[in-house]
Amino acid sequence: MPRHPEKGTEMSHFLDIHTTPQDELRAMIDQARAMKNARQGLPKGTPDAEQPLAGRMIALIFEKPSTRTRISFDVGARQMGGQTMVLSGKDMQLGHGESISDTARVLSRYVDLIMLRTFDEATLLEMAEHATVPVINGLTDASHPCQIMADIVTYEEHRGAPGGRKFVWSGDGNNVCTSWLHAAGQFGFDLTFTGPETLDPDAKAVEFARSRGSRVDIVRDPLVAAHGADAIVTDTWVSMHDPESARERRHNQLRPYQVNSRMMAEAKPDALFMHCLPAHRNEEATSEVMDGPQSVIFDESENRLHAQKAILRWCLGV
Repeated sequence: MPRHPEKGTEMSHFLDIHTTPQDELRAMIDQARAMKNARQGLPKGTPDAEQPLAGRMIALIFEKPSTRTRISFDVGARQMGGQTMVLSGKDMQLGHGESISDTARVLSRYVDLIMLRTFDEATLLEMAEHATVPVINGLTDASHPCQIMADIVTYEEHRGAPGGRKFVWSGDGNNVCTSWLHAAGQFGFDLTFTGPETLDPDAKAVEFARSRGSRVDIVRDPLVAAHGADAIVTDTWVSMHDPESARERRHNQLRPYQVNSRMMAEAKPDALFMHCLPAHRNEEATSEVMDGPQSVIFDESENRLHAQKAILRWCLGV
């Protein structure tokens, strides 16, 4: 865990899966599942039996629009007894008025933890460098670690430990794909990427997974890639901020990599279909697959709540 120079005390940022110790990731997954099980049958607004965030104030900062991240962090903190302050990019104007470093120092005087969902990874890293409280990566253009922690929880609920399994990523080698590669290296599963060469995954993320003993293959034919898969994963083909011209170009490139019944038939009979949502139905995946018996997409959404509660507790040491 990083030691903050100004305070001389240990604190834990959750910035990426590949920069977090394996045993700590494992502990967070186990705690997320235990906390979820403890809430079975309770109304959504019922406080947790334990209130580890009582008296804590959490700042949730969104430079990018959000549904699942905002609601799951807000509800999770409240269930554990904490309070939240939700701030938009317009409220903060990060780096456009006051510097990010000064903003980090000021926020640290008011709150106990900062969750930041932003565009540029450099903004996140600067916030973490200068904050005197833990910082969580709620998403950047480079990675999306909270989502993949929820996805690991989901896979384990349905199929057990992911170690040694074959996951297939179909489509754009984007920030979510990067975090899947980080997870492959940390949790010991293999990942096959299938998509156009122009949208290949981050080379450093591929190297990280391989350096940890995971097999990473790049296969252009999606049906060949899907053969024998334990899970097929995809994401939207376009980002919220992509211009219209880029959208059409991406659709043309990615149309062959749509996850459909033909692709799922190449996977193992018990293979799962995963998508972090939001989805553009009948683009990156057909509604038949999304609503089919192998789909766990809404379990993934629910598990954002439980995984992020475990991350909050880990960061705060509670």
